[in-house]
Order: sequence, then structure tokens, then C-alpha cells
Amino acid sequence: MVLPGTSHSPDLAIAPDDLRQLADHDASPRTLPGRAGPLAALDTGGDGPSGTVLLVAGYTGSKEDFAPLLAPLAAGGYRVVAIDQRGQYESPGPDDPGAYSVAELAADVVDVAHLLREETGTPHLLGHSFGGLVARAAVLADPEAFRSLTLLGSGPSRLVGPRADLLEHLGPLLERGGVQLVHATLEQLAMTDERAQVVPEVTRAFYARRFLASAAAGLRGMADAMTSEPDRVAELAAAGIPVLVAHGAADDAWTPAAQAEMARRLGARHEVIAGAIHSPAVENPSRTLEVLTTFWSALSDDAR
Repeated sequence: MVLPGTSHSPDLAIAPDDLRQLADHDASPRTLPGRAGPLAALDTGGDGPSGTVLLVAGYTGSKEDFAPLLAPLAAGGYRVVAIDQRGQYESPGPDDPGAYSVAELAADVVDVAHLLREETGTPHLLGHSFGGLVARAAVLADPEAFRSLTLLGSGPSRLVGPRADLLEHLGPLLERGGVQLVHATLEQLAMTDERAQVVPEVTRAFYARRFLASAAAGLRGMADAMTSEPDRVAELAAAGIPVLVAHGAADDAWTPAAQAEMARRLGARHEVIAGAIHSPAVENPSRTLEVLTTFWSALSDDAR
């Protein structure tokens, strides 16, 4: 989930030239079939000798949230596909909030995984934040469709705390003024966040363009889904798929303690990423890359 103005941790310093989601990469735009319409994607292509990876963005996020990882993963032999979920940025979505349940979104992910398996092999799956809840549901729906699951800044059940409190106001704002009013309100909140003010203007313009492209029904439906998701950790543990739980040291969505406890219950690998809050792929991409490739390569070694 990417919401401005919701964190005041001092543990992350943003460089003035940090372009984050606008990081250079050679991935090509691609449209993939989704059950409710086309899904926009970035695809690094290639044969993926090291493996195939499917990346799922979180609430108000997009495929560009993984931009800093794309080129180095491709250089390491991975074929990487990052998607906008339905209703996010460049993926259109239905006008019904009910079409954005975790189960509906997970079905899209399963379909994409089946396609990638035909092209270059069974993918490793990574879900960021709300995308982690969706990715978990995809694995539970079809465990054989995935090589592994990484939960990045995601939790065991529904979101609680300050970010969830903020989402309670989203519905009334959408009803009063649509996506435009929600965006204007979040921009006002961002004015109170010192870190938001040092993000380059070109990056802030991208955030605005992306948010304003969001489907109103998607914002409402995903918010409802994220704040009502049950605890499915036991189900995931029983699925038997290798799992990595990773998060920023100062995560302000699901707490680091909650994610550590989830990893313990899963018997999963657990990694804390220093210098990151809730979006390690853009806040500390080098360490995130190391954490991911160590996990994936160990699975490849075990298969030999």
C-alpha cells in the first residue's frame, strides 16, 4: 500500500535524486489477459535461466513499484513480470467494488502464473503489502502454479492501525468527490511529511498521475478487502510452499512484530530490511535484491 503522509519514522533518508519508481530498466510494456479485462505489465523477457518471477503490487501501487529490481534481476538471469492489478494505474477495472475482493484479484494472478509457466516455467510469486494478501490467496487457490511465495511488507490478516484508520475516510471522500478529492486530501496530508517534500518533482508527478488513473471502485473494493481479510496463516503453512517473509525495519503498515510472528507460524525464512519502511523495493533495492535472490537461489540449489 502506498499512501503519503502516514509515516513519521526517522529511519529512512530519501536522496534528492532518488527517482524510485522511475528507475531505468529494459523491461517492455505488455498486456496480459485478466478475468475482468487486460492487465498492464512490465516484462524483462528472456529465457529466465535462473527462474521466472511474478511481482504483484499493493494498494494504490503499480508495477513500477518494482522498477529498481527489474534490471539487476534480469542481469542475474531471471525473467521478471510485474503487473498492475485490475483497476490500478494502466489496468482498467470494473465499476463494481465487489469485483476487487481478494479472491477475484487472486484469480487474475493464478491465470497470469499459468501463462508464464507455459512460456518460461513455474514462477516465484511476490506480493507487496495488499498484494501479499492477494498472492497468498492465489497460492491457496492453486499451490502448484507457483515455485515459492514472498510476502513483502504484508501481514497475517486484515490491516489495522493508522493506515487502516485512514482508509475509513476513503469511502465518504469517494462518494463526495471521487478519486480527485481523495488525491487532493492525500496531497494535503503529504505536506506534513518532511520526507515527501524531498522526493523529486518528477517522481511526485508520477504518483499523482498513477493515483488519478485508479478506478474508484477499485480503491473502495480493495480497501474493504484489505481491512476485512481473515487470518489464513495456518492454511498457507499447510500448503507446503516455500515462503519468505520480508519487510522494512520500520514498517508502518503491518508491524515488524506481527510479520515476525507470521514467519514463525509459517516456519518461513524471515528477513528484516534495514533502511526501509513499507516499500523496500524502492527504499533499499540493493538489500531487497540480495534477500530475494538468496531465497530463490537456495530453492534452485535444493532442486538439484
